[in-house]
Amino acid sequence: MVKRLFIIQNFSFILISLVLFSCVNKDSEKAKIKGETKNSRPNIIFIMADDHAEQAISAYGHPISQLAPTPNIDRIAQNGARFNHNFCTNSICGPSRAVILTGKFSHLNGFRMNGEKFDGSQPTLPKYLKKTGYQTAIAGKWHLNGEPQGFDYWNILKDQGNYYNPDFIQSNDTTRIEGYATDIITEMSLDWLQNKRDNEKPFFLMVHHKAPHRNWMPPLRYIRKYDSVNFPVPETYFSKHENQVAAQEQLQTIYEDMYEGHDLKMSVAKGSDSLRHNPWTTDFDRMNTSQREAWNRAYREKNDAFYDLNLSGRELAEWKFQRYMRDYMGTIAVVDEGVGKILDYLEENDLAENTIVVYTTDQGFYLGEKGFFDKRFMYEQSLAMPMLMQYPKAIEKGLEIDALTQNIDFAPTFLDFAEAPIPEDMQGKSLRPLLNKKIENGNFRNAIYYHYYDFPAFHMVKRQYGIRTHRYKLIHFYDDIDEWELYDLEKDPEEENNLYGKEKYTEIQQDLHEELKKLQDKYHVSAKEFETTPKEQVKNAYRNFGRLAGEDPDTYPQKKKISLD
Repeated sequence: MVKRLFIIQNFSFILISLVLFSCVNKDSEKAKIKGETKNSRPNIIFIMADDHAEQAISAYGHPISQLAPTPNIDRIAQNGARFNHNFCTNSICGPSRAVILTGKFSHLNGFRMNGEKFDGSQPTLPKYLKKTGYQTAIAGKWHLNGEPQGFDYWNILKDQGNYYNPDFIQSNDTTRIEGYATDIITEMSLDWLQNKRDNEKPFFLMVHHKAPHRNWMPPLRYIRKYDSVNFPVPETYFSKHENQVAAQEQLQTIYEDMYEGHDLKMSVAKGSDSLRHNPWTTDFDRMNTSQREAWNRAYREKNDAFYDLNLSGRELAEWKFQRYMRDYMGTIAVVDEGVGKILDYLEENDLAENTIVVYTTDQGFYLGEKGFFDKRFMYEQSLAMPMLMQYPKAIEKGLEIDALTQNIDFAPTFLDFAEAPIPEDMQGKSLRPLLNKKIENGNFRNAIYYHYYDFPAFHMVKRQYGIRTHRYKLIHFYDDIDEWELYDLEKDPEEENNLYGKEKYTEIQQDLHEELKKLQDKYHVSAKEFETTPKEQVKNAYRNFGRLAGEDPDTYPQKKKISLD
């Protein structure tokens, strides 16, 4: 009887053990399928919009963003860190992407301005990660010439990309995909996560949106989303740019330089669907019949209402600002939706805990400050590069980073978290010590260096370089001008009062010049970076842009085309 009881108990123990082993094994398999293994290196999802202003992300608290919130993008800040002083090195699309990929300034990665060719054979972040065992992928905007290298999977927009029915390139095939670009890029990224990734490897996925790049075409579902919202007009919207020669000579003022048809979707007359000046017809022509009918219906009603107002002067200039903002914010609403879908996927599949998620953009953008749209300048709205980062394993919720950081720091940071060596020739610094609080914000970096080269080019913003410290900014505009500007950001955050040459700031000015020289030496900035453009080439550029703008090329540019009286 005792022997029989012993056998039964022993059998029960074996049975329970088998059941427990089976459960553990299933949990292990489940974890494997979902990509979560104990102490595994983090997955990385890098979501980058194009021209998304910090002012238009509600986590940053700007009044504009409070009227058009971004709740899903804000989730990243709530779950992790918000970088308050993150800056680009060169405020334009292609060069910023090259900096992010290489961790090097434009003059060293070889891609200073749009139109140059990026050397894709050079070492890049995805190549380093792939070498250490990561699976790598990119979906969306590339904009760097040639095919992406270092990626196991890529499907990229052709050139700049279009909002409606965009062309995508994969291998040697170009395919037009019907739909809205932001939605397509989001679904492409989710499909890769669900069906194409190797569950045995950590992954690095770059989700690169076209939005909210010019010409700000919202999806049909959001064409009217902000029609009843009046966004606050910036105090500097009608700035005269006193003692700021480069700002006076730019061609990116909303009420003077936006193309009324292409950018502002204004019609030639009441009741008409024909657009005013629209030099790039493909953005609208590629719509299918039903898309175009829905688009025309909505904008015809809005444009007819505009004609009934019979605006001029300042009122017209402010109306153009509202049209720009409503369209711009409409494109961002879809990006925010897409971010929410990716975050939801991570949470639903137990991937969130071990995945670094970054939301950023390629540079800042003007939302009417100084009257501007676009970027390029070293002024704060263009220089500031919003960035939010979550990684539940290592970043506490609601962390704020006030250190001076830049896009050269992205690659070293990801390599650091991936437990991969950081190449000595990368010029950035890992942000990991800031995120785990092993270094004080003020001790991370004293000043950042900036250098913009794209002149003569769209908007005719001068070449420039300079530094920004925690309080001051020194800028040198050069090429067909030679002008210095100095700003006290504490007293003059709008950068309207150029202090260069003021006696009171002599010592500060001298210190900034010395710091500028130190950084140029540190980053190996040679004399080549200060070359200027032949005068005839600048003159021809003005003529060409005059033709594109529909103006007389012999008298272009004629500033202040709109009377503000």
